[in-house]
Amino acid sequence: MTAAILVHASRALLDEKTAWLETLASERNASAHTIAAYERDLRQFLTFLTAYHARPAMIADLADLKTADLRAFLAERRRGGAGARSLGRNLSGVRAFIKHLEKKGLASAAGARAMRAPKAAKGLPRPLAVDDALEVAEEAGSFAVEPWIAARDVAVLTLLYGCGLRISEALSLAGDALADPTLRAMPITGKGGKTRIVPLLPAVLDAVADYRRLCPFPLSASEPLFRGARGGPLRPQIVQRSMARLRGALGLPDSATPHALRHSFATHLLAAGGDLRTIQDLLGHASLSTTQAYTAVDSDRLMSVYRSAHPRARRKA
Repeated sequence: MTAAILVHASRALLDEKTAWLETLASERNASAHTIAAYERDLRQFLTFLTAYHARPAMIADLADLKTADLRAFLAERRRGGAGARSLGRNLSGVRAFIKHLEKKGLASAAGARAMRAPKAAKGLPRPLAVDDALEVAEEAGSFAVEPWIAARDVAVLTLLYGCGLRISEALSLAGDALADPTLRAMPITGKGGKTRIVPLLPAVLDAVADYRRLCPFPLSASEPLFRGARGGPLRPQIVQRSMARLRGALGLPDSATPHALRHSFATHLLAAGGDLRTIQDLLGHASLSTTQAYTAVDSDRLMSVYRSAHPRARRKA
């Protein structure tokens, strides 16, 4: 709370700010990181109001805050280089504080509620190259001490890349899943309870069979297929940690996450001539527009290849 010594608000307003932050910590059990972020957002807003009114900000300035005031604040932050995500977080912090004042009868949050956060542009999926994705699946167990854990890690990452599963979908498989080596497809229930049919490659079945053979815990229908070291359900954080080690060992970028294997599944299918509608079904996307993001990824890759390989593209002007 050292920022309170800065002259950017009246004493009464700074006292309310302190009380609000203390409420977040004591009653809402907010983390230190969250409290620090809210403090920073509010400090930036109060500093803006000081310049906006050419005097220290006061509670009265927030008593009936207009959307025009908030738009001016966000415009100032944008001029300073803040992106849409940062602006949305700034607005969220200011709203939360004004709601605190509203509960005490000191302000109205109507203007803040009416203000819409800037929409953040959706980033394109960042898939791995084909060779990198294959190497990740093959080397997934390199850091495991026990053979069964090595086989488990290989099976999980092979499922993500070979079937395009979300990590939550792979880890929710029941213990009797994929026990039949003759299976050619399996149902997967994804977001919103939507079920899709996912084809199974021999490499996926082989990887899971190796894991099943080595796993020291009984794999029944009432238990999860993938287990942690002590036999409990495997947590996503463990898979993410294994992937982080692989990134370092294989020299891959930070974008090489478990979810990037799902992106890779879709992008590599599309590059090989896969139909967009079929890929939508395989991924379990409710909307085709979500799947269409992969066409932009593939177009970027094709243009990169064109610019580096086509004789006319390489010609100097």
